[in-house]
Amino acid sequence: MLHDRILVTSEGEGGERRSGGGILIPATVQMGRRLAWARVVATGANVRVLKVNDRVLYDPAERAEVEVQNEVYILLRERDVHAVAAERLSDGATGLYL
Repeated sequence: MLHDRILVTSEGEGGERRSGGGILIPATVQMGRRLAWARVVATGANVRVLKVNDRVLYDPAERAEVEVQNEVYILLRERDVHAVAAERLSDGATGLYL
């Protein structure tokens, strides 16, 4: 990976989902802009905050897909990440950076 780029793998939200009340929402329903979670697979040399295996929140509209060895990855810039859910935090931290 070069510069400030990160390579992530999507955490599979492509199918049907359920609302908080238990209503089944089909995959074909268009919703407003919805952010998605992904896991960091690789980082470029100039990435400052993210580490491999971090969960990141990103906008699916601002992505580029690449296929490597029959697996689809998403290529993002570090600045395109909206939040990081990190498990490596110390005591008393929330675990979510916005």
